[in-house]
Amino acid sequence: MTAHLDGEIRDGRHHMQVRVYYEDTDFSGIVYHANYLRYMERGRTNHLRLMGAEQQVLFDQVETEGDGFAFVVRSMHLDFLKPARMDDVLDVVTWPVAVKGASIMLAQEVRRGEDVLVKAEVRVAFISGGRAQPIPKSIRALMKADLIS
Repeated sequence: MTAHLDGEIRDGRHHMQVRVYYEDTDFSGIVYHANYLRYMERGRTNHLRLMGAEQQVLFDQVETEGDGFAFVVRSMHLDFLKPARMDDVLDVVTWPVAVKGASIMLAQEVRRGEDVLVKAEVRVAFISGGRAQPIPKSIRALMKADLIS
């Protein structure tokens, strides 16, 4: 029932639609820049969920096992190219670019139709016990399964 809410993976890229509401905009009716970060966070989370690595399971492991793991944003580079406005339907697109050691480099775009509004490069680190750790083979295999050459 939630598959449509989580988006879908097509051609190795995760696509998730988001509608822009009044609360997402600033006084001029344009999406406030920080809201793109929220859209992209949802895209990354749903991408993981559809690949079988749900964030809540990771959090539960931390509490029950004490040495669970999580993904944290290590760095992010954004280019704001065009504005989105109220009632726009946006496509948040996420795909892995590189999986190395303890981090994953992801590319993301927020699109309106064919127009790319925002581009991002996001480095996500894998942590366990409060420290960066090598990404487990199971998660590495999931991410590489979707790598686009």
